Amino acid sequence: MMDRRAALRAAALTAAGLGALSACGRGFGGGGDDTPDGAVVLTMVWWGDNTRARKTQAALDVFQRKNPGITVRTEYQDSAPYKDKLATRFAAGDPPDLMAMRMDSLREYADRGALLELAGLDLSGLGESARTLAAVGDRTYGVPSGLNSIGFVVNRTLTDRFGVRIPDGDTWGWDDLGTFARAVTEAGDGTVYGTGFDLFTLANLFVFTRQRGEDFFTERGTLGITAGTVQAWFEMAQRMRDERALPPAGFMDEAGSSAAQSYIASGKLASQIIPTNNFLSYNEAAGGNLALLRMPGETQGVRRGQSIDTPALWSIAARSKHPREALALLDFLINDPEASQATGTTRGVPPNQRVAAAIRPGLAKDDQVATDYLIGLQGETLPRSFTYPPGGSSIAASLETIATEVEFKRQTPADGAAAFIAEATKALRT
Repeated sequence: MMDRRAALRAAALTAAGLGALSACGRGFGGGGDDTPDGAVVLTMVWWGDNTRARKTQAALDVFQRKNPGITVRTEYQDSAPYKDKLATRFAAGDPPDLMAMRMDSLREYADRGALLELAGLDLSGLGESARTLAAVGDRTYGVPSGLNSIGFVVNRTLTDRFGVRIPDGDTWGWDDLGTFARAVTEAGDGTVYGTGFDLFTLANLFVFTRQRGEDFFTERGTLGITAGTVQAWFEMAQRMRDERALPPAGFMDEAGSSAAQSYIASGKLASQIIPTNNFLSYNEAAGGNLALLRMPGETQGVRRGQSIDTPALWSIAARSKHPREALALLDFLINDPEASQATGTTRGVPPNQRVAAAIRPGLAKDDQVATDYLIGLQGETLPRSFTYPPGGSSIAASLETIATEVEFKRQTPADGAAAFIAEATKALRT
């Protein structure tokens, strides 16, 4: 079983590819020289599994049919080694033309001048939240490959069995979550816990932080979260754990990284936080009776906490030999409905709202639920999700270490919060 925490550190996008497809290469071999007859060859790299590779290739087949004279060679990796492999390729002077870019890496590449500014790309179909996800100052260096957010899933089969009412997912608060989860744990006589979520997952803490009127990372690229908010996050979880709304310390570490290996699939948890683009896989694994709710606290906080995010960005190398053709490919992936009809929601809901609406009727029912969730959020006034500043990608590891110490009560919430702020501040300075 893949270590769960390692998988979460790798952007929660697990991959278990078992071999190469005929038209897609697994690994980063480089290359991509043009053919003797003058045809342009673009290289495109990303992370994911065989299913994503097959769907991506289907979209590229359409692009190549519409653009004779351009061939796209793709290579893909598992999510865990992708970051290092991509860095190695840039260091060797052989960057791909088009690449999947992690949100926590964008600034580090953009600030070095390694990415092409996407000034000429048509982003008119994207909402404000999606359009600004990869903005650095007034320049754009990436486009979301798909959109997602996080949400709370609740297993209605368990709540029906125990006679526990599910709170109103549009108005519930963190206290309501605690009350609901305690009721489930008590009704389940300890065989089922009401809820479970990781304190060290940044996406979860981002929401809680914004609800308190702060930004984890500010627009200026500084640390915005305060020790008081980190302490409140730790104390809330400790209180819920003491009341048995959350499972004991260490319980969550035993679950696997995939939907099928999750506790909500095995029936040991009645609710948990998931990336919304994974709703289909979780619902299938859990028996098909999950409800998708908004995050708690959205109507009680100083402001909204949820945001529009992306599992990955598309970026173009500044040193691409074919920037015009790479832009044409990116425009196709973002703005052509045929591209999204081929890829579906493998990278989340299409960022172009017109395209998302166009392909929705053909999606599986659960993907329609996740799509409607994102369409609804995009119609609301939400805080912006700012890019990670350089050094920001290492903060997750510090939070994981400190959150574990607090969870096992080897460190108080106040001491843990102070330690985290010190570590995060140091990471952004180096």
